[in-house]
Amino acid sequence: MAAVLVPLVVLCSVLSPGSCWFGRGDSERRQLFVQLNPGSPSPPAGGDLLHVRAVGDNDTLHFLFCSQGAPTLLLVHTNTSSSNVTVDWPQFEARNVSGSLKVEPESSVLYSTAIVFSRLLEYNDVNDTADVTSDLFPPYNLQDFLWSHFNLSGVASHPSGVSALLCSATVTFGSGQLCLQLSVFESEGRVETWPRLFHTANSSQIGVWLDGVLPRGGHSRFMLEMEAVGGAYPLSRVEVQRSIDDEFTPSIFKVSHWVAVENGSCDVLGFVLWKPVAYRRLDPALEDATPCRHSEPRRHSGEETAALSGLVRAFFREPQSFGLNVSFGIAGEPFYNSTRFLRWTALVGVGPPHSDSFSPLVISVLAVGLGTPLVLLLMGGVFVCIRKRAGPSTLAYEPIN
Repeated sequence: MAAVLVPLVVLCSVLSPGSCWFGRGDSERRQLFVQLNPGSPSPPAGGDLLHVRAVGDNDTLHFLFCSQGAPTLLLVHTNTSSSNVTVDWPQFEARNVSGSLKVEPESSVLYSTAIVFSRLLEYNDVNDTADVTSDLFPPYNLQDFLWSHFNLSGVASHPSGVSALLCSATVTFGSGQLCLQLSVFESEGRVETWPRLFHTANSSQIGVWLDGVLPRGGHSRFMLEMEAVGGAYPLSRVEVQRSIDDEFTPSIFKVSHWVAVENGSCDVLGFVLWKPVAYRRLDPALEDATPCRHSEPRRHSGEETAALSGLVRAFFREPQSFGLNVSFGIAGEPFYNSTRFLRWTALVGVGPPHSDSFSPLVISVLAVGLGTPLVLLLMGGVFVCIRKRAGPSTLAYEPIN
């Protein structure tokens, strides 16, 4: 068995560095508390604010999801289990001053980041090259949309969590919708829907989908623009990790990490994680997967990004911002027009992103594939040694008196 595991570990370290553990140990759990428009005397006119407080033994994660302006997810990590959110609603709704939303005590804040879903872009890929710069239609600016109230529920496929669904309520798309769904979990696991990303108690899942949106061209493809906002350490670079295990996301062997790191350090403070795939149906088969690409993050004006989002304006005093696009579909792939549906999923969390360990199925396949030749080689060597040791006693001549 040891002979099998040694080359297996070596192969793992070459193909997927940092993900060679075969076990995960004890998993962390958090207790979830949900508030809609915390402290507001009446439903806000400009959009809802959802607060999910995920309390651990010695720390708290605050997930704030807001539809005032462009949809925004704010994640704040504190070093105490008693921290909470306060909102000055008149100033918050006015959207003209920072500090109207606070996580107190402010000295307990370890890290914070916000993801702003700023624009949806569409282009007509007549030549089927997936050239995102050609034949662009006017963008959909999401801060101008009207949004539904949050639809809150448990996560159907993973009962130890909560989810909030937000959909466009504007007539821009005709009868179609752009929807975002935030899911927050008590502990680690996977939802049943592809791409089945592995979440922990330190991450949330955000899904984005287009359903029935009327395309403006005969060969339409879409891009989603996101802005990452932080204080001293915003999400500033994307790292791509490769793997040989596609058990949970068939045919996909990469994962992208958009990370925030301290200057001169390798310590990851927070991340957005996704696999480069979207799906063209609500209940997809393998042939409904479509590859994704991302642009390199570029520094944007923090003040301009804050103007897009009521949540960013309320929380960050000196925002730093980086933006990137995720484009759906590559040359040769079916266009959006084929199904008029597109769904993409990502994780947002604190600390280093989780690296998938090898599944038992892959371990078994590698063990058989690598172990069988080694066992045969070992048995052959033992047989040769035995033959050599036995040879002189059976073939030597008898002495002549």
